[in-house]
Order: sequence, then C-alpha cells, then structure tokens
Amino acid sequence: MKVVTHSGTFHADDVFAFSVLREALGSFDFARTRDAAVIDAADIVFDVGAVYEPGKGRYDHHMRDLPRRSDGTPYSSVGLIWRDYGREALPKLAPGIEDEALDTVWQDIDQEFILAIDQADNGVAPVSSGHLSLLIEAFNPTWNSAQSYDEAFLEAAGFARGILVRACRQAHAEAQALSQVLTAARQAQDPRVIVLDRKLPWEKAVFTGGLQDLLFVVYPNEDLTSWYCRTVPPELGSFGQRLSLPEAWRGLQDAAFSQAAGVEDGVFCHPGGFICGARSRQSALRLAHMAIAAGGTG
Repeated sequence: MKVVTHSGTFHADDVFAFSVLREALGSFDFARTRDAAVIDAADIVFDVGAVYEPGKGRYDHHMRDLPRRSDGTPYSSVGLIWRDYGREALPKLAPGIEDEALDTVWQDIDQEFILAIDQADNGVAPVSSGHLSLLIEAFNPTWNSAQSYDEAFLEAAGFARGILVRACRQAHAEAQALSQVLTAARQAQDPRVIVLDRKLPWEKAVFTGGLQDLLFVVYPNEDLTSWYCRTVPPELGSFGQRLSLPEAWRGLQDAAFSQAAGVEDGVFCHPGGFICGARSRQSALRLAHMAIAAGGTG
C-alpha cells in the first residue's frame, strides 16, 4: 500500500493523521511529495491533492467546498483519517480495549483531542502558546538546520504517537471507570451513596451515567490505608457540592474530627466541606449517611 501526504512544512493534522494510519494499517510505503503522478498512483492521500473522495482514499480538505463535521466545523486531515480509521487504530493505541468500549473511546478522542487540531488547523479557534499544534510545528527544521523535512516529520510523528497513545489509554481507562461506577450504582442500597473498591476517575462517569440522585462517593486512597467520602459536584468540573459536609466537621482532624463526626477512626474533613476521610470503609460510609441526615448544615 502506498500512502502520500505533502512535502515541506508540516502541521499537527498531517503528522497525527500519519500516526493514526500507521496504527490502523501497519506498515506501508510512505512518501511526502507534491508530484501529481505520485499522488495519483497512491492508495491513500491526505492533506494534499485537492480531492476529497473517501471511497477512493482521498482526504484533502483545502478546497472551497471542504468537508465539515455535523456542527459545521471544518475537518483537517487528522479529523478525516480518525473518522475513517480511528476505530481500526484503537486496538494498537489502547491494547486490550474491549469491543464494547471502541465507540465510546473513539468518540472521546474525537471530541476531546482530534477536534482541537481540526479547529486550530482551520483557524476557527484561537491557538495559544503551548497548544499541541504549535508543539508539533516546532519540529519543523529551522532555516539553518541540516535536518531534512522528511526526517523531522518522522521525528514529530514519533512524538505525536506517544501523545496519542496516552490520550487513548486515558480515554479507555475512563470508559472502564464508567462501567465500574455504574455497576457500583446498581449495587448501592441507597442511590445517594456509592462505594468504589478502588480510587478511579468517577466524576465524569457520574454525569455521563445520569446518576442524578448521587450525593457522595466513598472510595479508598491508593495504598488502601484510608477511605474518602467525597461530595458530588452539581455539574462536571464544578467546585460546588450537591450536598456539603456538615459545617461542624470542617477543618477538623483526627481525634477532634472523630468526636465531632461520631466515628472512631476519623482522619480529617476539608475546610471547604467537599471531602472527609476515615481509616475504614465502614466509617467512611457512615460519614456519608450522617452528612445526608444532617443535610449539610451540621
């Protein structure tokens, strides 16, 4: 198989598109050129050629009538390649990914990662210092460098692959977390409190899973030496709480907190009233129920 993109200066979209295709297709002959004959003879062409025909493996996006997402956002080459080859690439990028998680992870990467490159490449969103697109462009050779653009492109692609792998594995972990949080919710005796057997990213799962009645999440720390009772925010990313911990507990530690909260092994309660802890699962769970009974007022 022959894959082609343009020669010369590269950007994040063509670099990441190449990385996605490498994972999806394995080895292939690759060329960076603007030679029309080479482009016409290729099996897949992206970011060059002035043709958008996915059925023929043509993925340019620089025409007047350029391809767009359903919301009107113009695609860049990586958006198009991810759309058509991302699901094939995911088993390599996130080894062990379950079939039922493929669409969830693909969508997560598309919206949280690929879309930003599409927007930057097409100039529809601001690109601030440190933006991923600028980091990739920094791999282009300087005017006084002896490195060729093709060598620099492959170096940038290696860097991009590392980022893509981490992003996909993070998205896969979040999908697994969603499954565990929803399982815990189904098993909970009280829909206002769930208990997790390990620390994991639960907040996004709460809102994705529609756990509208949930007030507290109980889970252990990394080394299982203590358990947290954490309030649920009213919306994703918020610093607020659906129900705050009692005022009488806040800012107390150890014996003082234990006495105020009525548990034997209390550890602390944050002054902000959003998290407290105890040495045992049983006590952390009791703290959640006592906070509900108190109504957050103490």
